[in-house]
Amino acid sequence: MKETTHDLTRISKYISLILRHKPEVIGIKLDTHGWADVNALLAGISRKHPINRDILEEIVQSDEKQRYSFSEDGTKIRANQGHSIQVDVELPMTEPPETLYHGTAQRFAASIENQGLLPQSRLYVHLSPDQETAEKVGRRHGKPVIYLVDAGQMHRDGYLFYLSANGVWLTKVVPAPYLKRLEE
Repeated sequence: MKETTHDLTRISKYISLILRHKPEVIGIKLDTHGWADVNALLAGISRKHPINRDILEEIVQSDEKQRYSFSEDGTKIRANQGHSIQVDVELPMTEPPETLYHGTAQRFAASIENQGLLPQSRLYVHLSPDQETAEKVGRRHGKPVIYLVDAGQMHRDGYLFYLSANGVWLTKVVPAPYLKRLEE
């Protein structure tokens, strides 16, 4: 049976839940670097959704946000970022561009302007390389608010940055003084 785009999206969201947050829901474990055995993942998911290796590869390859990666030998898979569980996805520290962006919902603006950007339930704060991407991210939660992040100054002040495989910039925290709200 050929899976529809809707089916693939639903399965992808379930994979995201497993690889980022709750591998135990299907009885698997991630290693310290976030890798899961592909066969174990497929076996676990197949109890809830129709899936095989071809469908998994289609999900990984067609994912616009490049959420997942296979190991070089293709036997393991992991989420590239967005984890709420402690894993080390082995990202190298990278010097960021001078400016990065963060898109969020209007309802979070007061808290952000007071406390800065915090990772909340994730391991890192996620930052976008451009304003357009930040707007897309922010729009998922209603009318977006976009912040310019003075990443260059943060880096010079000792904050560490990482670049995930799918182009999302990561850092542990962005204190409020490094943020500037962009007005529409």
